[in-house]
Formats: sequence, structure tokens, C-alpha cells
Amino acid sequence: MQNHMNNKKAWNWLTILRISIGIIYVWFGFLKFFPGVSPAEDLAKETIHLLTFGLIKPTLSLLLLAIWETAIGILLIGGFYLKQVIRIVLLHMVCTFTPLFLLPELSFTSPPLALTLVGQYIIKNIVIVSALFAIDQAAKKDFNN
Repeated sequence: MQNHMNNKKAWNWLTILRISIGIIYVWFGFLKFFPGVSPAEDLAKETIHLLTFGLIKPTLSLLLLAIWETAIGILLIGGFYLKQVIRIVLLHMVCTFTPLFLLPELSFTSPPLALTLVGQYIIKNIVIVSALFAIDQAAKKDFNN
């Protein structure tokens, strides 16, 4: 009985964590629908330009990113297709780390340790990745039972 209560508490906290990450995704994604509003707009455009070798125009890339991030957020908040969504978010996270390597002048004042504000914005994603691994493992164990 005690183990069941502990599992239920753990599941509740992981649910709050999942919803919190979803809110961040909806918020950040929603801002990208409005040109000039997201503080990450220029970074996103430049990174996508480099990753796609300029094949996607900046305005389209930002719209696609806005749709992608907002959809991820909604799915995380709702708890829908968690396994698949977590894989998609992890792919997104890999992309968010690429400016550290492709645009080091934006990420570091003195590589590899002294981060700019942009670099700090990127590095904080380690927390999101770690949380997603915890949520994924919990979903596999199905703490509800």
C-alpha cells in the first residue's frame, strides 16, 4: 500500500513536470507566430538556415518552428502520444544545441565555459532533456498501477 502511494505521488509530480514543459513549449512556440516578438527569433532563423543549407526561407522556418513547438506543447499538456512526442522533443533539443557548435560567437564570450545569454538560454535545455528522460521512464513503468 505504501509503495502504491509513493508511486502515485511520483506520477503526480511527473505529470506536473510534463505539463510545465508543455506550457513552456506552447508559450515559446506561440511567440514565434508574431514576427519580432520572440527573443529567440533571430537565433532560430539563423540556426535553421544553417541546418537546412538555406533551403527554407527564414519566415517559413519560423512559422514551421512555431507550429512544431506549439503542437509539442499541446500534446505534452494533454499527455497524448507521450512516447512519440518525447522522441520529437529530443530531436528538437538536439537542434537547439547546434548553435553551440555552429554559432559559437553567439553562444560564448570565451569558449568553452563562458556563456553569453544566448548560450545560457541553450544550456538550460539540459534540464528539459533530463526531465523528459524521467517522464519517459515513468511512462514505461506505468506508475498508475
